[in-house]
This record gives sequence, C-alpha cells and structure tokens, in this order.
Amino acid sequence: MTLVAQAVFAAGVFIYYRFQPDPLRGTDFVGLFRRLVLGPGILASICVALHLLERFVQYQLPSSDRTFFAVIYTINSGLFILFLASTTYTWRSLVLFRSSGRLRREWELFEILLGGTLLLRLLGWELPTYLMLLVIGGLAIFGVYLSGNQKWVAYLNRRQKWEVVFMQLAILLCMTIFVAYFVRIQYDPKLIAPEPQHAFLLLTVFFAAFYAVMGLFVTFFNLPTAGVFEQKREEILSLQRLTQLIQRGQTEEDVYSMLFDATVQTVEADAAWLDIEVSDEAYKGQRYHITEEQCTAIRGLLADYNLGHIEYLNNDLPNSSGFRSLGLPFGSLIVMPLRSTKRQYGALYMLKNQPQGFDRENLGILQTFTSQTILSIENLQLVAASIQNERVQEELKIASTVQESLIPKDLPIDNWFEISSHAMAAKEVGGDFYDFLHLPGQRLAILIGDVSGKGITAAFHMAQMKGIFHALMQENPLARNEREKFPVPSKFMAMANKALVHCLEKSSFITASLYIIDYENRGFVFARAGHCHTLYYHSIKEEVSYFRTTGLGLGIIRHDAYEKHIKNQFYDYNPGDVMVIYTDGIVEARGQIRRNTARIDCNRCWSVRITLRPMKLRI
Repeated sequence: MTLVAQAVFAAGVFIYYRFQPDPLRGTDFVGLFRRLVLGPGILASICVALHLLERFVQYQLPSSDRTFFAVIYTINSGLFILFLASTTYTWRSLVLFRSSGRLRREWELFEILLGGTLLLRLLGWELPTYLMLLVIGGLAIFGVYLSGNQKWVAYLNRRQKWEVVFMQLAILLCMTIFVAYFVRIQYDPKLIAPEPQHAFLLLTVFFAAFYAVMGLFVTFFNLPTAGVFEQKREEILSLQRLTQLIQRGQTEEDVYSMLFDATVQTVEADAAWLDIEVSDEAYKGQRYHITEEQCTAIRGLLADYNLGHIEYLNNDLPNSSGFRSLGLPFGSLIVMPLRSTKRQYGALYMLKNQPQGFDRENLGILQTFTSQTILSIENLQLVAASIQNERVQEELKIASTVQESLIPKDLPIDNWFEISSHAMAAKEVGGDFYDFLHLPGQRLAILIGDVSGKGITAAFHMAQMKGIFHALMQENPLARNEREKFPVPSKFMAMANKALVHCLEKSSFITASLYIIDYENRGFVFARAGHCHTLYYHSIKEEVSYFRTTGLGLGIIRHDAYEKHIKNQFYDYNPGDVMVIYTDGIVEARGQIRRNTARIDCNRCWSVRITLRPMKLRI
C-alpha cells in the first residue's frame, strides 16, 4: 500500500510539472537556472535539516521508535521527487529550445518510457535481470542522446556562461546531497528502505544528473569561444547602429564617429586615426592614442609608396625598412580607404603594437563597416539634396504664383483696337512679362520684356521692372509742354536702365520693347532694348515683315552712354494691320506635326496680338 501511494504521488508530481507553462522566458537562460537553483537549494537544505534532526534524535534517544525515521525518510523522498520533477522539466525546456518536431516527438517517447519504467520499478514488478538491464541501458542511451541538445549555450555571453557553470555545479551539489542521504540511509539498522524505492530514485536521478553534467561540460568548453561570439555580435550591433543613424537623421560627422568607435573596438586597435576629405573645415577626422606627428609620418611614407588610398595590410612593420626608419612603436597596420564609385571620402588607419596583430577577417570586417558607412553618407547626402530640392520647388511654386499674379488678367478694351494675348505657364520660373497702361489722349502703352536667367531671381527682377514701368509712365507735373508729360520709349528705356543699375546683378540684364500707340492719330512709336523683333502684318500689301531696329538690353551698359544705343521708331498704320509682339519662348519652341495638326511645345511663351480699328493691330 505504501509503494502504491508513493507511485501515485510521484506520477502526480511529474504530471503536474509536465502540464505547467514553459519555465523558459524567451532567452533568459540565466533566470531559468537561477529559479532552478533556488528551488532545489531550498529542498536540499530541508533534506539536510531533516537528516540532522534524525541524527540528533538517534543520538539522544538510541531506543526511539522506528516510525520517526520512516516519516523522515518519506518526507525526504517526497522532496527528492519534487526536486527531480522540477529539474527534469527544466531540462526539457532547454532540450526543446528551438527544436524540430522530430525532437519533440522523441522527448515525448522518452517521457513515456521513463515514466513507465520508474512506476514499474516502484510497484515492485520485477523483470528478468537481463531484460531489465537491457531496458535500463536503452533508456540511459536514449537519455544521453537527448542530452546532446545544448543549443541554448550559444546564446550566452562570457559572463553568463560563468554564471551558468556555477549554478549547474550548485544543482549537481543538491543532487549529491539527496543521493548521499538515500545511499546512506539504506544501511541504517533502524530503517531499511525497500529495494524498489532505491532503484526508482537512483534511476530518476540518472537523467537529471547526466544532462546537468553534459550542460556543464558544454558550457565550460564553450568559454574560450565566448569572446569570438561576443565580438561577432558586437559587429552586428555596430552595423545596426550605423544603419539606424541615417534613419534618425544624424549628420555625416556622427556617422564617421560611429564608424571610428566601432572599428577601434571591434578589431581591438591600439591606435587609430581617420582622415576625411571634406570641404567643411569643422571636421577633419579623429585620432586614438596617436599623435599628429606620427600620423603625418605614416601618411607621408604611404604616399611615397603610393599606398595612401588603397587597401593595405602590413603585419610586420618592424622589419619593413620604411616603417623601421620612422621609429614608431607599432607592429601592424591596416589602411582602409573610404570611397564610392564617384569619389574618395578619406581613409581609415588601424594600428596594433605587436606584429601579426591583424588577419584577413579584420580586413573583411573593416570592408563591411566602411561600405556601410559610405552607403549611409551617400544616403544622408541624397536626403539632404531631396530636402533642398523640395525647398527650392516650394520657393519656385511661390515665385510662379507671384509671376502669374503680375501678368495682367484684364486686357484693355476700346472701340479703336482689339487685343488678345497668350501666356503659357513655364515649366520653370522665368522673367517673361508684359503689361499695359492707358495714357491720356487715347493712347496705350504696352511693355513686354524678358529677364535673363531663371528662378526666383528672374521673377524678382520682373516685379522690379513692372514697378519701374508704372512709376516712370506717370504724368510729370513739371512738364513744360504736353509732349514732355510722359516719356517717349527711348527716354523711358534710358531712365529704366539707370534705375536698374542698383537692382540688377552684374551678370543680369533685361530685354524689353515699349510701344505707345496713338490710335486716334493712327500711329505708334516704339523702342527696342535688345528684345525680339516685332512681327508686323501690312493689310494693304498683304505682307508680313519684322521691325528690325537696333537697341541694347537694359543693364548691359550701366552709365549715361546707354542713351546712344536706344532709338525711337515711328510708324503709321492702316486699318486691318496686325502687330505681334512676343518673348523668345516662341522662337525657342519646337513644333511637331502630328496627324496633320501643328503643335507648339514651349518652355515659356508670352505673346500679345493687337487689332486696332479702323486699323487692326495684333500683338
């Protein structure tokens, strides 16, 4: 009956732990071992305390009843079963860490075989000796096979591996305390435990102890390689940090600093420096445990051998004649250029005190780091260029809006003339413009022009020219006669040229044509300041011709001699004549014939057609 109760208790404990949540949380292996040590440690302490109590009672009461010792033994057996169940299913979490489905099925088979064998032994069902040895031996081999799954060890760093080694030793110590107790108690004359109990406990502890020993050896022998794995992990983290810098919008200097710190740490350099070929004088590079004079000496020697901008590895500087003459305390050198397909960014220099300090793996690491750095730098430059382009586009959009607002929307209306205009929006902001102004005495002033260059500056000068036009074409209250109240076109051009001297850059100029049409007297006067020739249609002759007049653009000559280069031209028109004035966008346009239809593609086109009655004049 006692054996059945113990069998039910053991089965219940193991089943309870079997269906508990996985004690492993992520990859917190140290925490898992810490919890395991605290559990078995407490149980082992209780076992020792009970054993000491038993010894004390036996010493004080030599003739005490055996029942007390049986109770102590039963309690310790229960504690040992709890300890084994906790340990076994902790090992299960480690065995099945990132395992395949096949390994999980093998573990389930092992659980069934182990549980069945232990319960049979506990209930005292004896098999033939050879068959029992065969079963136990096969089960032991199966346990050894499963104990080889120690993938979790690779996820520990050096410090964690040392912690796990000491905790595994503590677990083995707890097992030793339990086993020593049960081995000793079986020879006690006051309490002879039944043989099946001892077999059950010893067979159960075999797998738990063997996996602990295997884990201890695997962890211990992996200690020498822990530094290599940590170095590899640090390399990956450094690459991740370099990549994240661009995502956080850091500067080029931050990326270079990150590269320098990461490479010095990864290859364990004793000295290093970074040369950067940049236009920004604020950042020249970095140095680590090396003076500027030493850098200059090495840099000069490499330049003499034409090695300054290529990959270079020298692991025997003391025996290299050129470096030996420098008398520097270094034994190994790596030079890693920072370059892309477009340009050279600089070079990275790594030094170690001892010869043979670097290997090809270090060279490969530096190649990876510098390639990622150049990629990050070029990405930063692309982002900066994109932001600048967006800013320019926004400014051009504003300038285009301003330019459009300066072009007259309402054309002059009168019974004497007919005006139509065409203005095609520019793909880029330019300085093309035209404007109208009514003058007393049935006269109309028309100004058309083009500012050199493109962009916001051209649009700004266009606005200035429009302002000058409206300012100069106002009535002069001090005029001595009617003709002097408003400037003639040549006078206007001279005055505008003088005003623009203080506005235009030396490399800028403006072409313009000013027409003053007196449609009551059927004539007009105009002056051309380097602008496109006027196209004129003679209705009586039915001929088309240009007004080919001389004239120099505004701002080309910036003194009083400019007046000599501007002339007025007078012309009387007939009814039905048409005049077309335009900017050079019309001339530069490329025509394409598609399906017998003419199409003009213009970057910028401004034209005005004026029809006057009884003369038709189109501009």
